[in-house]
Amino acid sequence: MVDVTIIGAGVAGLCIARELRDRGTHVQLYDRGGAPGTHSCSWWAGGMLAPYCEAESAEPEVVNLGEGAAQWWQDKTGLVNSQGSLVVSQDRDQGQLCQFARRTSQFDHVDRAQIAELEPDLGDRFSSGLFFSSESHICPRSALTALHQSLLRDGVEFIVAERDPTDSSKAGLTIDCRGYSARDELTNLRGVKGEMLMLSCPDVTLSRTVRLLHPRIPLYVVPRGNGIYMVGATMIESSASDHVTARSLLEMLSAAYALNPAFGEAELLEIGTDARPAFADNLPRIRRRGGMIYVNGLFRHGFLLSPALARMTADLVMDGQIPEVMDEDHS
Repeated sequence: MVDVTIIGAGVAGLCIARELRDRGTHVQLYDRGGAPGTHSCSWWAGGMLAPYCEAESAEPEVVNLGEGAAQWWQDKTGLVNSQGSLVVSQDRDQGQLCQFARRTSQFDHVDRAQIAELEPDLGDRFSSGLFFSSESHICPRSALTALHQSLLRDGVEFIVAERDPTDSSKAGLTIDCRGYSARDELTNLRGVKGEMLMLSCPDVTLSRTVRLLHPRIPLYVVPRGNGIYMVGATMIESSASDHVTARSLLEMLSAAYALNPAFGEAELLEIGTDARPAFADNLPRIRRRGGMIYVNGLFRHGFLLSPALARMTADLVMDGQIPEVMDEDHS
């Protein structure tokens, strides 16, 4: 039995712990914040398992690594919503929709009637769209909680404490999954600020993730059930993560209103922000330095890419198999 210590119980740390425990590894998991909660960047995520939509702006590696994410999350938590993704734009922004279509694949063109059939509460506001039927989403908070509870049941030891990643006093391997908090060790890591809203709007019923394209701030609305919607999100080159800017708040609310005016009567339940960890090319890395493995740089693809990163990390730990995203300067 291999002994492994994981630092950080966000989405990457929990997925790696799950993968290693499933392979018979004894795991200790350190997190200064304890159980999943607001201290974790992944608590504020959209939870979209949408590799084909992400191809619009992401590298091909994101699509390839993300294709198996929905099945992994379904196998581990049973919480995946598999009703696809719908992408729409207002008529004046049809150029944005055409550009999105050119850069992506695995979709069907849908007209006004088909959009209304998929999402009746969008009515006839949108004349055309793209439907990615094989995509999914998951509620991040439910998924993180489910992973945490399943790991506890399976004997993973959770320690609520700060763990110095350079502390070599304990035997075994350490995996650092601290996200942006690891910037002192990974000096080429940067923070990308993401902002989101949680709205209660019982007057709107959406079944799947809906993306509204806009030249300034593309919006996505993700249903959480019971009339609750996550609205996001911005990408600002800044590590400041304490507060949402007034401009971002106004633009997200305006875009939600454009999707359906009933959102104008929604109750604003929550405003959240955090710094997403990213390298220069916005692709993740697995880096090994002696007895330390760093898994980081998930950018805005935490739930989409963590299953693949977890499998590759477990392959490295158990079998010495070099991951395809191993950092070029590993030792």
